Amino acid sequence: MVAPKRVLVVDDDATVRQSCQRVLGDAGYEVEAVGTGKEGLERTRCGYFDCALVDLKMPDTDGMEIVRTARQNRGNMAVVIITGYGAVDTAAEAVRLGVCDYVRKPFTPTEIVQAVSQALIREPEAGAAIALDRVAQEIKDHATRPEDFEHRSPQHVAEMVTKGIGVKKATVSLLNVLVLGVLAGAYIGFGAAMATLVGHDAAKVVGVGIGQVLVGSVFSVGLMLVVIAGAELFTGNNLMITSVLGNEYGWGRMLGRWGVVFAANFIGSVLLAYIMYESNLWKMAGGAVGAKAVGIAYAKVNLSFGEAFFRGIGCNWLVCLAVWMALAAKDVAGKVLAIFFPIMAFVALGYEHCVANMYFIPMGLFLKSAGVAAADLNLESLTWARFLTVNLLPVTLGNIVGGAIFVGSAYWYAFMRGQRKKAQTV
Repeated sequence: MVAPKRVLVVDDDATVRQSCQRVLGDAGYEVEAVGTGKEGLERTRCGYFDCALVDLKMPDTDGMEIVRTARQNRGNMAVVIITGYGAVDTAAEAVRLGVCDYVRKPFTPTEIVQAVSQALIREPEAGAAIALDRVAQEIKDHATRPEDFEHRSPQHVAEMVTKGIGVKKATVSLLNVLVLGVLAGAYIGFGAAMATLVGHDAAKVVGVGIGQVLVGSVFSVGLMLVVIAGAELFTGNNLMITSVLGNEYGWGRMLGRWGVVFAANFIGSVLLAYIMYESNLWKMAGGAVGAKAVGIAYAKVNLSFGEAFFRGIGCNWLVCLAVWMALAAKDVAGKVLAIFFPIMAFVALGYEHCVANMYFIPMGLFLKSAGVAAADLNLESLTWARFLTVNLLPVTLGNIVGGAIFVGSAYWYAFMRGQRKKAQTV
């Protein structure tokens, strides 16, 4: 029986290491991964490997130093550089040291497996020439072209979400997920706070319809912060279902990540609500802003289960479309426009967003405890228990249906199901 080829992965990005281990392991290789240049130097000196995948830029060591050490101590070992940067400045030395190839991040599973398999059958000198050819091709491929300013097609976005973004969300560290989830909750809270401020008197000045459009317009800043600044939002993460349908990982991993992000969003939203409460900014306009916040919370906890559920469907159908279209845009201005209109629409129409409600209702509860009242409302029904059971539960279920079924599953079926069938027959 032939022993499997041994591959060393040296990269400071945990997502890249985990992806390489999974993909190359599935391809039949024995894989060892280290996260620092120092560890990479030690393993190339002391360990035996048939091939090394080396990140070009790491905080503690230049990847080319590892290549030099590998070539000095393990002259016949194939070496492939993986990098998020151009390799033009290292091309000459790569040729001299016999680097077999380099793969530019982000790469697909097929690209990394092919790079390793080809490196293992090439002579170092031949591989170096190929690496140099790849540099020349990269210069040509990455020159600015008119199509670089065009939006990505729906099929391209579906592939990005299924094979790239969805996989990264499932493999990034839990600590990162928690931090980014808390930030997302706060970002949506900022949008909700703006909506409360504008909404307290907009309808009186411009009428209900235009007032709702104005409220939705300012609320859109929340998702803009999430998408452009970077954060983990439960409703947007409902699109991870495309990766599950594409057999990238299982239902358990997706549901686990959803649970972590949901809890982190809750923490961030309630935290911002408490900050706003303690800031006393709700006392603006003679306390009218605070009264509006109480009225919003009261209305939300007095919806029927069916009303909250179906409003949740409509909401996340539009929110996930906003995320989907933002991924199609190639610049920040395009992302802003892609986000603005669907988010404005969902708020103007009165739909329900579970993370926004994690701000709206706790804010009303904090104000109720301070004695703030809304005219002609009996606030006995405004409680934490009703928030969780009467509003948050059905809205969350509706959001999942709207985002995971009507956007994620629908677009996976339209654009990606054939690729899954093809993969199953290989």
